Amino acid sequence: MKQLFIIPVLLLSVNLMAQNKSTNMENVSIKPRTMSCKLTSPELQERKITIIANLKAQILEKKEIDNGYTYKFSGTDAIIDELSQFIKTERKCCSFFDFTIEIEGVEDGNIWLAITGPEGVKDFIKEDLDL
Repeated sequence: MKQLFIIPVLLLSVNLMAQNKSTNMENVSIKPRTMSCKLTSPELQERKITIIANLKAQILEKKEIDNGYTYKFSGTDAIIDELSQFIKTERKCCSFFDFTIEIEGVEDGNIWLAITGPEGVKDFIKEDLDL
């Protein structure tokens, strides 16, 4: 039986609930996230292009979901490292993305990366990231 390990990279609602279970959600103020890329440095732009191009070549399957996309990769340590680099880069410029990585617990099991976010994020992923 395959086991899935879910590594939430950024899940705001879980984070808020974990910080204080007794917090009344009516009193929690969440700032709306603006969908704009903050990337200005040519070095970061080049790094982003290189990482995205390399990841695109390794996507085994793509699924559209309500608030984004999921991407299937082979389950190698190298892919885990590349996904980590990709997420580090994207967090610097596109803080409105939420990332989730699912890794099957078997050796060389599949890895799924979900990129989600607020309304309009699917268009941004398609047009700006070309993923």
